[in-house]
Amino acid sequence: MPSSSHRPRKRFGQHFLHDPRVLGKIVDALSLQPSDFVVEIGPGEGVLTRRLLEKTPKVEAIEIDRDLAARLIGENIKVHQADALEFDYSVFPRGMRVVGNLPYNISTPLLFHLARFAPRVRDLHFMLQREVVERMVAAPSTPAYGRLSVALQARFRMKKLFNVSKGAFRPPPKVESAVIRLEPLSTIMDIDEDQLRRAFSGRRKMLRNCLPEVDFAALGIDSSLRPENLSPADYARIAETTRRRPQTD
Repeated sequence: MPSSSHRPRKRFGQHFLHDPRVLGKIVDALSLQPSDFVVEIGPGEGVLTRRLLEKTPKVEAIEIDRDLAARLIGENIKVHQADALEFDYSVFPRGMRVVGNLPYNISTPLLFHLARFAPRVRDLHFMLQREVVERMVAAPSTPAYGRLSVALQARFRMKKLFNVSKGAFRPPPKVESAVIRLEPLSTIMDIDEDQLRRAFSGRRKMLRNCLPEVDFAALGIDSSLRPENLSPADYARIAETTRRRPQTD
């Protein structure tokens, strides 16, 4: 395992968690069993990895930094030197448990990428920018509610676990952080990603102007509402209706 001598690299958004109290709270939240298949994203210097290995015999890790990846390799850890944004998580068995201190500069696109693998995971525990966590759990018709909220709430039950101060990291980030748990829903809602993107690209527009192909009256939805006024279930109904519509030449 690497020591704390590694110099954080800005291009990878590296902020290394070092607070033992926070590390302990993350591991406690996981309630790991020896049989769990654990995937750690962005292990960095391996401080959380060491805590995980106290509870489970093996960890597989995804680390983009070649120097850190090389220094992390050990008997009980398999390191994939790769970009977490492009990694195919289907290579891991179903029921995997994913944990990580996600790089804040790529956290939103990484969450969208990971959401595609929701049926394969048991749960995910992430350290994120607190503002992103608040967006993830936001309710419809609130300022923080948006495309990320819908995409994740359609697939996961989420709970913010606790806040983390800037001083828990080396170097300290400019923002506050939080840890969140995501658990796949028993029935995952099928959302049309293109519709969702178009809806929230015109956030202040009315629904009928964002998604003109949708028959909102047939769905019992007021077309003068804004995209942030609809629930994930509403977007799932919209996607289902437009898929069923017969194609015309």
